[in-house]
Amino acid sequence: MQNILEQIGIENYIYLSVLLFCIGAFGVLYRRNAIIMFMSIEIMLNAVNLLLVAFSTYHQDAQGQVFVFFSMAVAAAEVAVGLSILVSIFRNTGSIDIDNLKNLKG
Repeated sequence: MQNILEQIGIENYIYLSVLLFCIGAFGVLYRRNAIIMFMSIEIMLNAVNLLLVAFSTYHQDAQGQVFVFFSMAVAAAEVAVGLSILVSIFRNTGSIDIDNLKNLKG
């Protein structure tokens, strides 16, 4: 049985990762909703993780896959902290629009 990477090819993983990263970058740059921005950052992070796993499999080394495991754990913690900050901002301002956050003063 052939390796899945030999059947599909590393190029297709690279193309998919670049496409996902560009979609995420577009979402961060052109959207003003904080939740959409968080989702776009997660798409960008998943694109990088996909590429790490693809190259790790290509080179037959598990270090990239272990790094992706820890990266996903850190990303989950980041999302939890980010969403809790957004909930507190929504309670204070009534909106999660990024443009309204300019008015916050410490």
